[in-house]
Amino acid sequence: MEILKFDLNSSGNKFKILNATNGGPWHRRHANDQFRSNFTDYKSARIPYSRNHDSAVCGIYGGPYSHDITCIFPDFDADPYDPASYDFACTDESILVCLDAGTETFFRLGQTIEHQIKKHGTVPPEDFKKWAVICEHIIRHYNEGWADGYKLNMKYWEIWNEADLDPDDSSNKRTWGGTKAEFFDLFEITAKHLKKCFPDLKTGGPALAHNEEWAEDFLREMQKRNVPLDFFSWHIYCTEPVHMAQKAERIKTLLNKYGYENSESILNEWNYVKGWEEEFVYTLKAIHGIKGASFTLACMCTSQHSPIDMLMYYDTRPSVFNGVFDFYTYEKLKGYYAFYWYGFLYDCEKEIPSQNEVENIYSLCGVDKNGKATIILTYYSDNDSLPNKEISLDLGEKGSYEIYKVDNEHSGELIAVTDNLSFELELYSMVLIKEK
Repeated sequence: MEILKFDLNSSGNKFKILNATNGGPWHRRHANDQFRSNFTDYKSARIPYSRNHDSAVCGIYGGPYSHDITCIFPDFDADPYDPASYDFACTDESILVCLDAGTETFFRLGQTIEHQIKKHGTVPPEDFKKWAVICEHIIRHYNEGWADGYKLNMKYWEIWNEADLDPDDSSNKRTWGGTKAEFFDLFEITAKHLKKCFPDLKTGGPALAHNEEWAEDFLREMQKRNVPLDFFSWHIYCTEPVHMAQKAERIKTLLNKYGYENSESILNEWNYVKGWEEEFVYTLKAIHGIKGASFTLACMCTSQHSPIDMLMYYDTRPSVFNGVFDFYTYEKLKGYYAFYWYGFLYDCEKEIPSQNEVENIYSLCGVDKNGKATIILTYYSDNDSLPNKEISLDLGEKGSYEIYKVDNEHSGELIAVTDNLSFELELYSMVLIKEK
């Protein structure tokens, strides 16, 4: 039996925001014909932020009348200073539903990815400065009450998404139809304009898809142009949490190299992906089952001790990448419990790192103001054939603990109240331990 040790009396840091998502609750405040909703379960997970990227493809969030700049400001020839030029209604509704669930919108200023044969919104704006002014007035609507708006103090404003996804010579540019140089111009103009208008807000980007050489070019150019960058956002899809942590280290090295050492590192798209072609069906089955749930929790545990400042899972909108809620019934999947359980850690005053490592066991331990411990752990590897593992927790003191479990037979229910913290764990099982 392997032993995992924690010193509950040691000092520790606060828990990071690691259960944020892309996509908010599936709920409509204005409707009286709503027979399905995941609002209560979503709210119970205490998700602090929801990024609104790709929301424009989902009817539950307002569909093609919401979130994207071309949806909110449909006629680019219109006057950006005139409230009548804007259509805020559906985006307002989606943002307010999120707020009702205790979730603030992390606003992606840009466009949804376009897989269609002809591109529309991802074509570069005709006038970059005018586009920045449009973004300014969207922020004024939500934070300053402009155009019959609100005073929500929304903090994070991200400029575009995955401009590096396709190279300049590609004939099928899905996210940014222009060149790399043109994107750098758009980003500079917009970031400087927004920071001048709203010095206390957090503006950043570029929601890097994968190209780290492109990322270095971006940061080098932004440093040369003296462009403010409150956060650097990036994406990764992988099969092992270590891949995420290693990329986080590389991103942090680049930020330090180009003078952005104080910029937050925000991983705002991630999920389990074994492959995008032959292995894609396997990937989707994994995401929706116990393996995807375990991977999600393992990544949260790993990220707490990495340079990542915030994690935003992709995604909780109705899509094939959603391992949290069932597409048809809106019911909780196994992956829900990674988010729900992580929410309990926000009640803790400090995180207690484990004093040793046990291979393929990922854990987080917190202590609340009363000295009571909360521990979450999972047994994860991308190798599906690993045997059961026997593990014991050593907390340095005796206590009585509630034990909750997620595996093929259990979905988060209480399975024991005990003082014995020894377990036989099946691969991909997840355990929550709460001291009474």
